[in-house]
Order: sequence, then structure tokens, then C-alpha cells
Amino acid sequence: MNIYHYFLFIPFLATALVGCAGFGSGSVQDEFGQTVNMDQVPTQDDLPKFSNQTVREGMPGGWHFYRIAPNKKNTVYRLENYQGRTVLSANSKTSASGLAVKLKPRAAQNLWLKWEWKTTVPIPAADNTERIHDDAPLRILVAFDGNKSKLTLKEKLTFEMANLISGQELPYATLMYIWSGKSPINSILDNPHTSRIKMIVVDSGWDRLGQWHLHQRDLYTDYRNAYGESPGEVIGIALLTDTDNTKSETKAFYGDIEFIRKTK
Repeated sequence: MNIYHYFLFIPFLATALVGCAGFGSGSVQDEFGQTVNMDQVPTQDDLPKFSNQTVREGMPGGWHFYRIAPNKKNTVYRLENYQGRTVLSANSKTSASGLAVKLKPRAAQNLWLKWEWKTTVPIPAADNTERIHDDAPLRILVAFDGNKSKLTLKEKLTFEMANLISGQELPYATLMYIWSGKSPINSILDNPHTSRIKMIVVDSGWDRLGQWHLHQRDLYTDYRNAYGESPGEVIGIALLTDTDNTKSETKAFYGDIEFIRKTK
């Protein structure tokens, strides 16, 4: 199962269902800007930390760039020294692209995701409940495996279409943590095109721009609340800063993203 085709396919599916066409390349790029066959991308035990890396242009080590669609501009990511530490900056000007990591499968039970992020420029028109305004300065996606035999016929057809186009299977389900412009914190929003993506609002509005926001989320509990069932194994992480729908600009920062195994 290859997570990178999944992240490429989601936006393609969204545009295709509303009558647009376009599908990005079936490859990703590594931190050196080299095109890599996704089947050759190794899985990783842990998420590479930005704070351990050297300030530079381009992608951080261990992360891979993914395009939304050929006609979309790319968000510019770079490692920079910010307030005394190395973080990932994201500059988006009517653009949408992201970074992803393929992980060795791990059980979601007692697994928490911890991260820190901030945004400095608002997106006033952003509204994640409306497809035409669905932009966010910050998003983190968590992909899960699962039993696809339980999917509805419509969902199975969507998966089959993805497999036909990309040559790879899609993850069973995805949680997407977002900074939303308007939706209340802890809202669970449905993706308008597929039931296999659930957006969870962890920050909302523009009153606390320029401040670091620290989050710790119980992946097992969030998944159960979003999907009404227990999660399968976690198989990948991605991040995305996008302003393509609202035709706007933003700048945001991602601190380290990491897993924490808590025992109760």
C-alpha cells in the first residue's frame, strides 16, 4: 500500500467529481529534488524531526514532496531558523502541495500525535465546510489501514477507480487535523467527495496569529469519534498548506511532529 498515491489522488478525485480533469505524476521528490519511484520509497520507523536538520531550501530529510495536480502552483517549503530553532516554513500563494512520510505500520491504541504549529497570515475567505473555499494555513493528515471489505459499494468503487488510475491501493481512512477559518474547535467535518477523509478542527479563527499552538491528540479516540469504529494501523503522515481555492496567500510554520505511546 502506498500512501503517496493516496495523497495525490484525493485532490484529483475532488476536481474530477466536479467536472475538472488532471492527475499528477505517480512519483514524488526527495529532499534533493530528485524524482523517486514511490514503490522504492522506504518506510520509516519514526517521523524525521525538523529541529534536528540543517537550515536549507527544499524539502527536509525523510519527507517527500507531493503535487496536488499539474495545474496547481506549489507551496514553497523550507527549513529555516526561527526563534532559535529549526522549523519548517510554508509559503502559499494561490498554491497547494505538501510533504509526506511513509511509515512502518503501528497500532493506534494508546498512540498520540504531538505537534506544534503557527500561522502568521489569515485566510479570511477560508471555509472548510464549502468546497470552493476549502483552504487552510495548516493541515496534518494521518493515514490508517483497515478492512476494506466493510466499505459501502460506493466507497469500493472509489477505491477501485483510484487503483485503476494510480496502480496503487488507497489507505482505508484518513484523519486530517486542520486550522480552520470558521468552524468551531473539535468540529468533525466531512470531506464533500469521500467519506474516507474526516477533518478535525484543532484551531479556529484568526485571533491568535503569530503564536505557537501545541497539540496532543489521541489518535484512537479521534478515529472512533470520526468513524464510529476502532482504527487499524497508522501507515503514514502528511502535511499541507493550501490557498488555491480562495486565491489568497499565507505563511505558516510547522514544528516537530512526533508520536507518543502513552500507557493508561
